[in-house]
Amino acid sequence: MKKTLTILGSINADHVISVPHFAKPGETLTGHHYYIAYGGKGANQAVAAARLSDENTQVNFIGCIGDDDIGRTMKNAFEQDGINTQFVHQITNQTTGIAMIQVAASGENSIVISAGANGCLDENIVEQSRSQIEQADMLLMQLETPLPAVIKAAQIAKNNGVKVVLNPAPAQKLPDELLANLAMITPNETEAEILTGVKVTDLESAVKSAKIFHQKGIETVLITLGSKGVFVSHQGQQEIVAGFRVKAVDTTAAGDTFNGAFLIALLDGKPLQDAIRFAHAAAAISVTREGAQPSIPTRAETLDFLKSI
Repeated sequence: MKKTLTILGSINADHVISVPHFAKPGETLTGHHYYIAYGGKGANQAVAAARLSDENTQVNFIGCIGDDDIGRTMKNAFEQDGINTQFVHQITNQTTGIAMIQVAASGENSIVISAGANGCLDENIVEQSRSQIEQADMLLMQLETPLPAVIKAAQIAKNNGVKVVLNPAPAQKLPDELLANLAMITPNETEAEILTGVKVTDLESAVKSAKIFHQKGIETVLITLGSKGVFVSHQGQQEIVAGFRVKAVDTTAAGDTFNGAFLIALLDGKPLQDAIRFAHAAAAISVTREGAQPSIPTRAETLDFLKSI
């Protein structure tokens, strides 16, 4: 039987420009290499999951696009990647969300978002999409869409035995009613600190942060640590799983690629550490390329990468 991953989240058209460094207040910079790419954390994770899956996994996507050409074009692109877009809703008199992304010479990025149609992904949209949540094996969400809908979707999923995974980005405080419905959470260090009050700098502080998440009812905690790798806490076992060293060109969507790849690997039946290693490989490839969705590798590319090291 096919495994099913349903992803609920944002869809953005990314306006990307390269800069020597991030602008200081009052500073004007000359940028270069401007282009538009498809993005949004939800869409990035859906594309990553689809490209990194095999024929035994179905990827469903719940999101909102505007009543504009770029939204329709993006929806068609999702379908070309093999994503089920039945519940990608077109919102009349709204524009598709946009993100303004600066990429510094260091490879780091700075992002400003205008929600557009993403702001319409409300509890009513979740109710219309209920079947794709109830019938999934896993539900993956982020925080670029309205929180009430995320809370409702998590409750529907939990009530139907669906494992709920939250990538809590952009960082914000979250109610216990949401956290109690999560099987897994995947913050970075900043997001973990906002949610637990613990500044994560090393293994000891990561363990303290994870303990708070576990006390909220979350079984598995992954804290991404940038170049240090990923800290994982599950069933009383804690460790840092190192990533792969590559020369970063653009880190946009690296975390999204990791999340999509990681859940696909779990649905493939891979053990936790092997799933993290697979996700590390996909993310490593993505940072060597420009853009969000254009940087996301295929399953074959990722498996070849793992064979080569």
